[in-house]
Amino acid sequence: MIDKILLFPYSLTLACRHAFYNIGLFKSHKAEVPTICVGNITVGGTGKTPHTEMILRMLLEDEKWQDKNIAVLSRGYKRKSKGFQQVVVEGTAEDFGDEPLQIKRKFPQVTVAVDKSRKRGCEFLSNPELLQTSKKGRRCIYKDMPKADIIVLDDAFQHRALKPDVSIVLVDYSRPVFKDHLMPMGRLRDLPSRLGAADILIVTKCPTYIDDEQRAEWASELGIRDFNPETCEGTRKNGRKQHIFFTSIAYDTPQAVYPEGDSRYLYAKRLILFSGIANDTPLRNYLCGDYKIVKHFNFPDHHNFTRSDIYSIRNASDAYPTSVIMTTEKDCQRVRDCRFVPGSLKDRMFHIPIKVGFLTDEDRNIFRSQLASFLK
Repeated sequence: MIDKILLFPYSLTLACRHAFYNIGLFKSHKAEVPTICVGNITVGGTGKTPHTEMILRMLLEDEKWQDKNIAVLSRGYKRKSKGFQQVVVEGTAEDFGDEPLQIKRKFPQVTVAVDKSRKRGCEFLSNPELLQTSKKGRRCIYKDMPKADIIVLDDAFQHRALKPDVSIVLVDYSRPVFKDHLMPMGRLRDLPSRLGAADILIVTKCPTYIDDEQRAEWASELGIRDFNPETCEGTRKNGRKQHIFFTSIAYDTPQAVYPEGDSRYLYAKRLILFSGIANDTPLRNYLCGDYKIVKHFNFPDHHNFTRSDIYSIRNASDAYPTSVIMTTEKDCQRVRDCRFVPGSLKDRMFHIPIKVGFLTDEDRNIFRSQLASFLK
């Protein structure tokens, strides 16, 4: 009861904002090309970037889209640049943010851009010629940017000035939104009722197997009734149909952060882990299966590594000279920006790529079908 009273001003502000958009007092605009929004209602940790990458793989495998110009638009959290920027492979996390840079390096054939204004970003991606005539566009960094045929919006569910063709909202299996609170007492940055505005819900970071009863329970807690596990579909109280899917994380083979990385260190028994992500517990649990974690540095999400941070990691590596040093794929982008990483760390530093996948092939096929239906 106390939390509801304390959080009432924030809750009321959010409710009024959404009401103004719903009744048309605040305007929502659609982009000129199809758009897919991947978002959440919590602060970090649901896996937006891996799911964005999963959708990119699906589009690149699809006969309709594989020969089209696919684009990704993100805010570029904690970047130093301003306005719209086209992400380039040789750029830095300081220029574009760690996650957009990660996506560009993994999908160099995809146009990746950052802009705090998703509406303006979509306009530039849909009409690159505006970059030459717009005052704001002339301040952008871009080169040979093709006109986008479809745009994937990374973390844009709260940006209601832009109305996507399909909204996909992620919910963390280990942090259910129905047991959470609004910030600052919890991790919710939007009202739980906003889940009903999504076209598709995905429960992320699940165990590799969930039975139909557990799926139905999750659906019920998220406001979906009469859930059918064979179609992954249920009905909300207002009669609106909604699909809910479940995905899990799979860790790939560790990759060297630097070209001089020595793969022989991967056979070590001891490991030093450092990360700057919202929740590295799944990664730690995974690594404990093969290594003894002798030192763990847990930095804030999107942390910019300082000289002091690197020295602390180096001191730990000196104390355990045969250990391997591991970090996340996202942190890897920021570590590469550091000019003060000694060679002794570069030899031993690796990151673990992650992929997300549906629990069954049937679920994956249904998701692809639903995504295609929204993009017609």
